[in-house]
Amino acid sequence: MTDIKSMTLEELEQEMEKLGEKKFRARQIYSWMHEKLADRFEDMTDLSVALRKKLAENYVLTRLEPVKIQTSRIDGTSKLLFRLSDGNAIESVLMKYHHGNSVCISSQVGCRMGCRFCASTLDGLERGLTPSEMLDQIYQIQKWSGERVHNVVVMGTGEPLDNYEALLRFLKLLTCEGGLHISQRNVTVSTCGIVPRIRQLADEKLQITLALSLHASSQEKRRSLMPVANKYSLSEVLDACRYYYEQTGRRITFEYSLVGGVNDSAEDAQELARLVKPLHGHVNLIPVNPIKERDYVQSKHEAVVGFKNKLEKSGINVTIRREIGRDIDGACGQLRKSYMDTEK
Repeated sequence: MTDIKSMTLEELEQEMEKLGEKKFRARQIYSWMHEKLADRFEDMTDLSVALRKKLAENYVLTRLEPVKIQTSRIDGTSKLLFRLSDGNAIESVLMKYHHGNSVCISSQVGCRMGCRFCASTLDGLERGLTPSEMLDQIYQIQKWSGERVHNVVVMGTGEPLDNYEALLRFLKLLTCEGGLHISQRNVTVSTCGIVPRIRQLADEKLQITLALSLHASSQEKRRSLMPVANKYSLSEVLDACRYYYEQTGRRITFEYSLVGGVNDSAEDAQELARLVKPLHGHVNLIPVNPIKERDYVQSKHEAVVGFKNKLEKSGINVTIRREIGRDIDGACGQLRKSYMDTEK
């Protein structure tokens, strides 16, 4: 059956005409799905019983089932594990800040990028998520928390640009009128550096923030941490970021996971500053969350602060990401992996 929640309003209008219904029914259904966040056709009470029956017979209304929720006692961050209709599982995170609630969502079931410090990639890629599965992570979290989501980060399990067409449709549904209507400027999409897709995304001229998972200041170190660097060199990735900035006017965020004794030296900081300064970017330092399947360790606090100071002295805009969810399987993919391992 057709995935109705992934349809645009215009597509839904065409579907209603095919069913012999008035065009305005599409807007009613669209509102039920994307504003009132209805999970079932039978909840759409201003539609006739006959139309609700037709919808149930012809379309599937995606609903993710929360199967596990962990809430940090340290900072109130919540990680939610959702079961999909095919039995797979994905995870999302609700982070509460003074400026509003942010949700970090997954874009794929698993990941094939193979980044060495990431739990998401340990079992490889199962499949990409549909636009409705991406949306419903946000919808279910908003319903569960009873609070509006203000910011969305596509930085959970998966490589968003490896699920490009679904990502674009998701962004359109998320930010257009008639739904949650979250501003494009409040949406961040992360990538490990798929160069052709970065350039393609730049040509869309959206106003979202692009976050590049950089994690190393040399091609050699990046290749040891991130297999994608074997396909796209550091210079190619940075050229694509420059193009993105030129096309959109949006400043790039460079994500840099600090791994103790690997990429956290004073020389690493100096080289990183040299690379990103011409790009007018912002560096977000991330003390890496340890995962038991890898032997990487988090940089010591003094090393993190020293790295930040070195960048600032070079004129780089830099922040240290607040550690969240350390007590709740905080690293990306940890909760899903522990759940799937018990289900096998």
